[in-house]
Amino acid sequence: MRINGFYLFTILGILIGSGLHAQTKDENNNRAVYNRIEYFYNANQLDSIYNLASDSFKEEISADKLLATLKSVQTLGKIKNAEKVAYSNGAVRYRLDLESATFALKLAVDSNMQFYGFLIEPFTDEIKKPENKTDVISNVEAKNPLDLFVDSIARSYAKDGSAQSLAVAVIHKSKINTFFYGETDKGNNTLPDANTLYEIGSITKTFTASLLADMVNKGLIGLDDPITKVLPDSLAQNADLQQITFKMLANHSSGLPRLPDNVDKNPKFTQADPYAAYDRKALFSYLKNFKATKEPGTEYEYSNLGFGLLGELLSIVGKKPYYQLVKENILTPLEMVSTFDKINPKAKNLAIPHDSNGTSVPFWNFQAMSGGGSLKSSLNDLLRYTIAQLTYPETEIQKAMHLTKQFTLFVPPNSDIGLGWHMRMMDGVIAYEHTGATAGSNAFVGFVPDEKSVVIILSNSTTKMDKMGNELLQKVLQTK
Repeated sequence: MRINGFYLFTILGILIGSGLHAQTKDENNNRAVYNRIEYFYNANQLDSIYNLASDSFKEEISADKLLATLKSVQTLGKIKNAEKVAYSNGAVRYRLDLESATFALKLAVDSNMQFYGFLIEPFTDEIKKPENKTDVISNVEAKNPLDLFVDSIARSYAKDGSAQSLAVAVIHKSKINTFFYGETDKGNNTLPDANTLYEIGSITKTFTASLLADMVNKGLIGLDDPITKVLPDSLAQNADLQQITFKMLANHSSGLPRLPDNVDKNPKFTQADPYAAYDRKALFSYLKNFKATKEPGTEYEYSNLGFGLLGELLSIVGKKPYYQLVKENILTPLEMVSTFDKINPKAKNLAIPHDSNGTSVPFWNFQAMSGGGSLKSSLNDLLRYTIAQLTYPETEIQKAMHLTKQFTLFVPPNSDIGLGWHMRMMDGVIAYEHTGATAGSNAFVGFVPDEKSVVIILSNSTTKMDKMGNELLQKVLQTK
């Protein structure tokens, strides 16, 4: 069914649109409306999505048609990640990663913060990317067939037209090799090195989980303690928070959504730095009126909000700011000297983040959501971090790390989660991994304690690397 240039399709090719007029729309407002759509979709409040539509949209598309299609999409799972890939003629195109599929959403929003254009379709890279590079500068020493394989895969990534730089470390049979490609900033002809600082995004969550485990080992809190034990009385009275435990925050089973719906309500909010203005007051304001849509502890749902809250609760328990706790309990004991929550404006060895068009974007800053993604780190520091994960636990931080790797929840279809770390069987052994992504950076950390194997990948572009990371880790395990 064709509607003003858009199509209403079945589940094989979805969905809806009203006239998409050529008007200039503010991208921040567009994202604000999208955030509400995602929240209502994941919370199964589909009627609320229709209520966000403009009158002109409603004249052409009935509530029944929209809800029927959205319900069909829901069979493919919840939205796990959303990334803006283009902005044109008043509409923003998002890539939506669902649990078992990927779609594109084209969304147009009017001055009343209502959408008048709404199109979901199978995702394709219709946006023309920069042409692949014929070659990239690199610093690689390939000593064996495994190194040649790593170089081949990594170089292919680095040659992608939207990629900037890539830093890779591999540990195999107690030997470390590093691989460096591209430029730390577009056009500067400067290779990264083992001390170049990259955003690591959600890999921060594994640090937060280690802090939690350390406090549990020290008897300060219990994994099964309710979070209301630490929250102010005004929040502790919320019955929907009383069943959430610290463990549920750390294994994404709390029932909290991916993001709070007030993250963009602060007048200082900007899409370029979305968490910079979101403070504890805003977080607690959201939690005070939180209404659960599922029983806590029963279902995995990835939540940046949950880990942001966990970081704030640990800060309250430890009576210190989040980063200070990370520094004292993890960074200093492991001699990690180049991991920070904020970028020093005088720092020079930085991998500047870049979006899908190859344009530099700001490093992200955090307040109340720090525990979910604030850290910036280097290849050398993450090597120290992962080597500690492979070591028999003797020190306090090693014992905390050991606790984070214990099974806590099954994650369909074939993986599990400990505290922060996702884990699954790979070639007969348990592999642990986590990815991280911001507006202009991507990171992967994977390791197998039984084989003393590690793969770390850092990039200052938006090109995903979880597939590459797992492919490299698999190859490391298969190389005898």
